[in-house]
Amino acid sequence: MAGVEIGGLSTVYPNGVRAVDGLDLGVVDGELFALLGPSGCGKTTLLRTIAGLEQATDGKVLIGGRDVTREQPGSRGVAMVFQDYALFPHMTVAENIAYPLRVRRAPKARQREVAERTAAGLSLSGLLDRRPGQLSGGQQQRTALARAVAVEADVLLLDEPLSNLDARLRLEARTFLKRLQRELALTTVFVTHDQAEALALADRIAVMESGRIRQLGTPREVFQRPADTFVANFIGSTPMNLLDGVVRGDGVECVGALLPLPADLADGTPVVVGVRPEYLTVAAEGIAGRVSIVENLGVTSLVTLECAGGTLVGLTVPEQEEPAVGDALHACPAPGRLLCYGEDGLLLGAV
Repeated sequence: MAGVEIGGLSTVYPNGVRAVDGLDLGVVDGELFALLGPSGCGKTTLLRTIAGLEQATDGKVLIGGRDVTREQPGSRGVAMVFQDYALFPHMTVAENIAYPLRVRRAPKARQREVAERTAAGLSLSGLLDRRPGQLSGGQQQRTALARAVAVEADVLLLDEPLSNLDARLRLEARTFLKRLQRELALTTVFVTHDQAEALALADRIAVMESGRIRQLGTPREVFQRPADTFVANFIGSTPMNLLDGVVRGDGVECVGALLPLPADLADGTPVVVGVRPEYLTVAAEGIAGRVSIVENLGVTSLVTLECAGGTLVGLTVPEQEEPAVGDALHACPAPGRLLCYGEDGLLLGAV
């Protein structure tokens, strides 16, 4: 096992596009780490650079304290699972799993022994003689993981490993993947654009945008205290409310309501007030509006209020407590859940 250290890493393509821009990052030994962001933010380029499949323009990549920046992929001590699994269609499951050992010219008995042992740990024992075309999506995913595990690498790299699975199977695979990583205690870096997947799986998350890290923290930190409005808008199954406000004395005037002031700011300072729908509750006073939409989310419903000036504010309510469209409501933020951002989009404080 080994940690990953990245210092001043930049990847610039011939056309001048900076896919990764002066990035510094440390992944702790045994950590399950997520690179999260929208398409084109540089997360896959960063993963492939760690693997050695792409060369950095500047900076260093260290694995286990060893500088591997210019080393070939096979000598870096990493294993990678690709988004499309990249299984050999003419090989059986056993042959796919054992392929890295075959490349190293390991004895056939050793190849079979490792394939059987690894397959048993991933519930593939009865499928060893099948070919990828005879497997379900979940079975193909486990075969790709088994092949990566069989390498006995220091670092496991996963490029959108669950994106090809349907919703139900993705949930099952998520639980399986987290359990497997815990059992192996293997340093794992995975790329995803699915923030729910990152929040559920990762020990820590790096939220990326335009080749840079906008926030680095635990899932709880990233969800509850987004470092800027980009992260606030990107993270969460329901979008965070980002509302224009102005500091008035010891409060913030926002959508016609005076809310608690999250930071020590001068009177008249323009701010952006952020509060998640999950942290707004129906109250006797607060942000006033009229119900325009009610969306059933299962155990909760997302209620959209049309407030002063046509501003839309979302809040969630428990099932069977949904208001009717047209009802007048007040919404109040839960204590400690109101965020305040400056004109530059950076977090100023919370209350």
